[in-house]
Amino acid sequence: MSTGHEGPEAERWLADTRASYDADATSYADEVRNLLAELPPEQEVMALFAEWVRAHGGGPVADVGCGPGRITAHLRNLGVDAFGIDLSPRMIEVARREHPGLRFEVGSMTQLDLADGALAALIAWYSIIHVPDDAIGAVLAGFRRVLRPGGLLLLGFHVGDASRPKPQEDGESWPESYVRRRPPSQVAAWLDEAGFTVEEHPTLTSAARTLGGVLLARR
Repeated sequence: MSTGHEGPEAERWLADTRASYDADATSYADEVRNLLAELPPEQEVMALFAEWVRAHGGGPVADVGCGPGRITAHLRNLGVDAFGIDLSPRMIEVARREHPGLRFEVGSMTQLDLADGALAALIAWYSIIHVPDDAIGAVLAGFRRVLRPGGLLLLGFHVGDASRPKPQEDGESWPESYVRRRPPSQVAAWLDEAGFTVEEHPTLTSAARTLGGVLLARR
């Protein structure tokens, strides 16, 4: 079943995002490999998420937009049955190499190849930042479809009102895909429209060391 956002516009932004991460997969992995250790607030969010999953019987958890697999691996270390999905084949190659034995698949958040209600939880950690506003509704509907009733969704995203190509600082090797910054209230409204119940929405320092938003929502 597909809940994807179809058509030429979707093809363009998906192709741009895939090409950007394919081109810089190895250096990007080097850039973010130890980032979580430097950000205790993000570790706290992950621990809360993992605790909820374990307390509700466990089950499969998809890390959608997993990149080189650092969050997938961290969740596994927290006792969560996590696996990764990413649009970039090169990112998946890196993830499989860096985290052998873990499950990683090439796939798009616009058309998740998962059965209805297959997941206990889903995390999209700074991966919806490339999704255009007109595609967000379909993406969140797809997330809801693959979650079991009561399943948990964790979103991380850049906070702000502007969308622009991601600037690169000296020494950084971030992929130059188009980044969208949104107010937490807007993302919460989209979640509500998609049928989620938002439970928590703190702000914290993001992977890009700018203001980040986190939303925990339940199906």
